[in-house]
Amino acid sequence: MLGKVPKSEIERIVSDARDKGVQFVDLEFVDLTGMPKMCEITVERLEDTLNDGTWFDGSSIEGFARIAESDMFLVPDSATWAPMPWTGNKTARIICDVYVDEKTPFEGDPRRVLKRQVEKAAKMGFEYKVGPELEFFLFKTGNGGETGSAAQVHDHAGYFDLATRDEAVELRQEIVPALEKMGMKIEKSHHEVAQGQHEIDFTYGNALPIADAVLTYKTTVKTLSKKYGLYASFMPKPVYGINGSGMHVHQSLWQGSKNMFYDGSDPYWLSPTAKHFMAGIIEHARGIAAITNPTVNSYKRLVPGYEAPVYVCWGRINRSALIRIPRNLIGKEKGTRIECRFPDPSCNPYLAFAAMLAAGLDGIERKLEPPNAVEERVYGYEEEKRKNLGIKNLPGSLEEAASDFAADKVIRSALGEHVSERLLTVFKKDWDGYRTQVTPWEKERYYGVL
Repeated sequence: MLGKVPKSEIERIVSDARDKGVQFVDLEFVDLTGMPKMCEITVERLEDTLNDGTWFDGSSIEGFARIAESDMFLVPDSATWAPMPWTGNKTARIICDVYVDEKTPFEGDPRRVLKRQVEKAAKMGFEYKVGPELEFFLFKTGNGGETGSAAQVHDHAGYFDLATRDEAVELRQEIVPALEKMGMKIEKSHHEVAQGQHEIDFTYGNALPIADAVLTYKTTVKTLSKKYGLYASFMPKPVYGINGSGMHVHQSLWQGSKNMFYDGSDPYWLSPTAKHFMAGIIEHARGIAAITNPTVNSYKRLVPGYEAPVYVCWGRINRSALIRIPRNLIGKEKGTRIECRFPDPSCNPYLAFAAMLAAGLDGIERKLEPPNAVEERVYGYEEEKRKNLGIKNLPGSLEEAASDFAADKVIRSALGEHVSERLLTVFKKDWDGYRTQVTPWEKERYYGVL
């Protein structure tokens, strides 16, 4: 069976489960939209499952199999084994690859989609490393457990505020060690710009384990927030009139210990490889958007005035740019990277990383060159000036983004036709559901005057 767990790994995991008193194991995977799914086994079934995998019904999972081909197979990835500290180690999790049978990987498994692009990069001589920054909001759930429009933001603090105003310090101090016990390396945590908004940053690494870490991060944040009577939301724009939540993705290509994005002779310290990669993302930005920003709500964040990118350009000090080149210490070539600022935390991280990597590799293969850097706030430019500079807009809606994705052969090919067609079905269903709703805004605006 492809992906069979080595005997030494099985012994390590079974021993760890026994030593820590694990009783249950969650076998986790994600559907096409990035929603985590799992089935639970007892620890007595752990060794057999590591050896032989396990069957499940894929017909009920968003974007997976049809009814007539419902039997699917989970193959555990031993590198993702982790007892969950908030359960007192009673429960552990292990992330699985999805197969159509014991030997055949499922082409629609988001993990498999990312693996294919990582393998393509490896054939070109590159390791793809990423460092995502996920923002989230905390809401008071109230006596009735409200989590929708009735919920209120947890505090009224601002960026980097102290504990005198930031009311979630204790919660973050519980989340951080929980993440570390599950194998993540945390750099810092802090209050973000908007009221009730927070961020916990973890170190960069190879794309697949970092995509796994995104799932761990979101699950941990949501689970531990409940202990404090709070609801953690990764919705891109949950509150009108204040900043939304992004998932800025720092990324670079490596060969062994060498950062292939670094060139000390360049004003931005970017190598030709880095510029070709960046040009590829710029070239395909509109086609990528439906993957990095896959919800109707995503496009309410991507508007001028809230530190979210709207225009397809790049620069160093320009925080309205789609791609920013973070400052780096002199001689520290490992820190050279590009920061894609348009993704948001509603995305499926496996598909988002795969799409950006595919675009970047296309730029390298075609030796695309990026436009000139823009170091001013593009929000203030007249439309004619933006047009003369060749600065395109990101899509303004999910409908527009889905259309651009459908037309982008490079991104569709990277994701595969199974994933692409099913995602387009999801996008259409969401957009139709949204556009036919009668919203509170419409009632307030029109009911009393028409």
